[in-house]
Amino acid sequence: MVSPGATDRQIVDLPAPRERDACLWLQFGTIVLTSSPQHDPPTGSEATRAAVVDVTARDGRLASVAGFLTDSARVVPGVRIDDAGRARSQWWPLPSVDDRELVASLVDDDSVEGHLSAATALADEVDRVVRQRLVGAGVRLVPRRRGRRTVPEAWLLSLTADDPFLAGSFDAVKVRAFADAVAAWVRSGAATPGLVRLCLRVHEPADANDDRWPVELLVQDVLEPSLMAPIHDLWGGSALFRPGTIEEVLTSLGRLVRIAPELSAVLDDAVPTGTDLDTESLLVVARDRMSDLADVDIAVLLPSWWTRTGRVGLRAKASSKHASANGAVTESTFGLDEIVDFTWEAALGGRRLTKAELISLQRAATAKRSLVRIRGEWVLIDASEIDAIVRHVGERGQATAADLLRTGLGIDTLDAPVGAPVIGVSATGWLGDLLDEALHSTVTPIATPPSFVGTLRPYQERGVAWLTFLGRLGLGACLADDMGLGKTAQLIATLLTDPVEGPTLVVCPVSVLGNWSRELERFSPHLSVLVHHGSQRHDDAVPLAQRIIGYNVVLTTYALVARDVEQLCEVTFARVVLDEAQQVKNPGTAQTKAVARLNARRRIALTGTPVENRLTELWSLMQVLNPGLLGSFASFKRRFAAPIEREHDEAATALLRRITTPFVLRRLKTDRTIIDDLPDKIEQTEHCLLSREQATLYQAVVDELLEASLAADGITRRGLVLAGISKLKQVCNHPAHFLHDGSPLVSVVGTPRSGKLARVEELLDEIIDAGDKALVFTQFAQWGDLLTTYLNRRYGRQPLWLHGGVPRAKRDEMVTAFAEADGPPIFLLSLKAGGTGLNLTAASHVIHFDRWWNPAVEDQATDRAYRIGQRRTVLVHKLVSTGTIEERIDEMITSKRSLAKRVVGDGEQWITELSTDELRDVIALRSSEVD
Repeated sequence: MVSPGATDRQIVDLPAPRERDACLWLQFGTIVLTSSPQHDPPTGSEATRAAVVDVTARDGRLASVAGFLTDSARVVPGVRIDDAGRARSQWWPLPSVDDRELVASLVDDDSVEGHLSAATALADEVDRVVRQRLVGAGVRLVPRRRGRRTVPEAWLLSLTADDPFLAGSFDAVKVRAFADAVAAWVRSGAATPGLVRLCLRVHEPADANDDRWPVELLVQDVLEPSLMAPIHDLWGGSALFRPGTIEEVLTSLGRLVRIAPELSAVLDDAVPTGTDLDTESLLVVARDRMSDLADVDIAVLLPSWWTRTGRVGLRAKASSKHASANGAVTESTFGLDEIVDFTWEAALGGRRLTKAELISLQRAATAKRSLVRIRGEWVLIDASEIDAIVRHVGERGQATAADLLRTGLGIDTLDAPVGAPVIGVSATGWLGDLLDEALHSTVTPIATPPSFVGTLRPYQERGVAWLTFLGRLGLGACLADDMGLGKTAQLIATLLTDPVEGPTLVVCPVSVLGNWSRELERFSPHLSVLVHHGSQRHDDAVPLAQRIIGYNVVLTTYALVARDVEQLCEVTFARVVLDEAQQVKNPGTAQTKAVARLNARRRIALTGTPVENRLTELWSLMQVLNPGLLGSFASFKRRFAAPIEREHDEAATALLRRITTPFVLRRLKTDRTIIDDLPDKIEQTEHCLLSREQATLYQAVVDELLEASLAADGITRRGLVLAGISKLKQVCNHPAHFLHDGSPLVSVVGTPRSGKLARVEELLDEIIDAGDKALVFTQFAQWGDLLTTYLNRRYGRQPLWLHGGVPRAKRDEMVTAFAEADGPPIFLLSLKAGGTGLNLTAASHVIHFDRWWNPAVEDQATDRAYRIGQRRTVLVHKLVSTGTIEERIDEMITSKRSLAKRVVGDGEQWITELSTDELRDVIALRSSEVD
């Protein structure tokens, strides 16, 4: 690349950009764009990314995304030459893989043109934001001087100027060569997948008093991870790796020393084998370099004990009252505000340290050692912390039972002595039971309240007791019972069991407002209910805070909470109840942030799916219920989400379960110890052959998509793939759905145009003849419109059709009509509008016409029929077009049903990351599977 200040013919090498984001590394160092006072650096990149998604206006979204990318240094300088041949500097967005959803939020039109438009708009906005900040801060990348400028100098000047164009007097060939050099420089910072992976294995010192940690260099085969060999075997030719491996390893070694200069000594030998690190250098690599190295596919293999290293700190040793004779905890057993005496003791992890061990730690701290071997394991220590711990061991203190519980669960840290970390609570009695994860079993079930109309099942009585117990303790609770186990009834019984001053605010999707009104009237008709919804919900003469006085329950929707948050925040509610709480799974949306602002003495979430796609959804939910419980968004992803989702880390899974178990109560319908009178659910995949017409259209879309994907990259390619997948799914539904030509769904000669439609006709014929009813789910509103008209003509009765555009009152009418014995036998529903919150047990058949490819979403939809109140076996029919992408995806997700434990890819986004060959394998039509 041409160096600033050199002549146009002088070529020198610039340092490559940082591999993680390839951003802003110039001859003069790193430019910090967040130094402008009006733009504070983000406290957590993931949280900031999520926080901008809720902006609704296109311009607002662009500004927010561009600002986030700039704040996160995810931008890079480049050169652009327009159609007229004019050269200009350009600040380009450089989003990481984690930013895909954020960037996708800018796409309003899911077509190739729509994606291109969004990409262009983002690039222009990033350039504007970066340029504005640099100009405002008076940044100059080259010194002031008189005389003719070189092309590189002119480019550097234009990067921090309002006018981005280079003078037209420069030689066009030189400008083009310079633009190519800049582009190559940016690409040099990007790591591309290769055949092998460089690994660093850290070994323990042979002597506990030694300060040198041997680091061995290894090479691992990417496709066969079990094939791993020392790097010197590769150089000697004895390792069985593919040709070209040495060149890849040399490239990785270059990236290694750029990212982690502490390891630069590995290049001192002609044949690099490894090096030694002192303790401080090792800690820098382990703490600060590992994520950057992982981004360029360099693995650091630490000793197995490293992630399990306990922390030395103070632990509060407390003794609470013992449980009752039968071992159960009841309100009379203890007082939530009870003052409990405790003593500070030194502990390592969960074990108390002896006086001799403390003396040993003091000596190590005095010697400035950061890693100390104690009880056969290495422990990371801080000298100032050790001194503070020793000073305060044996001191006595007092705290409320609630404070100790919060500290034991990692929410609070009590009033810790200055400089000493608090690592938990050791307790006996009921407090010890809670900290030992015995909460669910030790809470005494509460009998059905006298004013509750009906009888609670035993598991529901336990649920009410659990909600009441946590509520009185001031802790948020997530009742995550399986769909159909009566979460609404348990919540209503809790209102009656644990009356609290003020109204209860129930926040739910608009589709279930009517259901809540009916359930409240059914189980507790004496409770007064206000529905805060509709254009007449406000009265200028009577403020909302005054208008709700006297009501026991206020019902509203998530959208209205976001819209009316200022008025709602003027009220202190007895409870805030979040129904279908997966609605707050994204911490950056307006409705999630608005819900978190509400003032309430109790917080309860109701959901059958606390995790749908990603563990970060659990973080968002817990952050609303118990702020700070799971740490910051960034730390949660690093500590839990990434290890559990990517590596199936059992230790991280166990720790997350321990933290969240006291606050999440999960029971399943399939557990016969919970409920033994619910009928069976039989799920079956219905394989449907494509018609000849469908096969022809399908192949045409495949050919077009593969050809386009070869010629595109980046966000343009991802947009093409997503649009192509949508087209393929429409073809699988019906040619008329894909063509949008208004053609009849059945040919004039009566032959099927769609294998799926033919199978649905067969199913509905049998269902209606037997006097049964069916739910038919589709994700496409246009296809639902076509089906409604067609089925009306075929069966002589108008099916119900629920989609996002149906008003609430009309939805309630549909639900009521379907429940009637002589009501319509067919209920068509869009998966998003009708997949949650509805009780449709009149149906004994569920048909998924097209696949969402997310098992949790499909299960939610199925559970509209498979829930308490269902007396018949529910048959679930999942339609799959044989030989198509649908069949391949169905095979992939069959083993991924438990999303709370293992995360399935977010919708179809993962497919966009496949290579063209991999994409061809997924979408190619198996021509033998055609009718």
